[in-house]
Amino acid sequence: MSAPFISAGFAISAALCWGSSDFVGGYTARRANAFVLTTIAHASGTALMILLALLSHAPLPAWPNLMWGMAAGLSGGAALAIFYRALSSGKMGLAAPVSAVVAATIPTLFGIFTEGMPGHYKIAGFAFAATGIYLVSRPDEHGHPEEVTSAALAAIGFAGYFLFIKQAGEGSSVFWTAGLSRFASFVLTLMIVLAGRGRSASKGPASTDSDGTDSNGTGSDGTDSDGMDARTIVFGVLAGFMDISGSALFIRASQAGRMDVAVVLSSLYPAITVVLAGIFLHERFTRWKLAGLLAALAAVPLIAA
Repeated sequence: MSAPFISAGFAISAALCWGSSDFVGGYTARRANAFVLTTIAHASGTALMILLALLSHAPLPAWPNLMWGMAAGLSGGAALAIFYRALSSGKMGLAAPVSAVVAATIPTLFGIFTEGMPGHYKIAGFAFAATGIYLVSRPDEHGHPEEVTSAALAAIGFAGYFLFIKQAGEGSSVFWTAGLSRFASFVLTLMIVLAGRGRSASKGPASTDSDGTDSNGTGSDGTDSDGMDARTIVFGVLAGFMDISGSALFIRASQAGRMDVAVVLSSLYPAITVVLAGIFLHERFTRWKLAGLLAALAAVPLIAA
């Protein structure tokens, strides 16, 4: 099988993992603190990749690759938490595609600038992909400016992640690159959570609120004010496993082919999020979303050609 098809296969698999992870993470963030949830997801993803790296006896990346990986993790870490918060606002079908459009555009343009213009089929595929994402994101009602703004801000961080992880992955172990970048994300989000807890503690001793939750964060049912319980933690770990698997697949796709191809195909993940939201949350699945999914499907063979 030729390298372009191998790269496309990895990128599409990354989209499947990321779309599923975003659905699970966004759904769970509706009742849990987004940064605490993201910290759990990052910790589980880090542990999984480092375990796989050790089991496969993969060599550690060179120092420059390590630094690029850390930069990617810092860029994507806070972005994922902001994105989960945008997804938790109630309209997953709008936040996910907005993030995908902005996050894909920047590295795609960079890839074209550094690697040259792709072929005519790929350009047509990019057009179909952009059209598909736009149609999927087309709001059925009046807009939600705060959600869109949060998703766009998160996308800037994701774009940085794409650019940095491409540099980190050149000639490096996929498992170490993904694991170390996620470790940097974990440290960043953990610091944000601890800083938030510190500000809460400085407000004084605990007092019981009207909803049964004291000011130190413990609810009358044993669930803390962050909304974390055993079920939420399990979902956070699951989202972390799927997210880091998508990252590893994207790194492999970028190693095997052009960056713009890997970015565009993996950025079709909102289609997965929208489908899952329609199936499990009964969000409206209009003819525009259906047209968008068909355009995304048409983009895949053109980009891989």
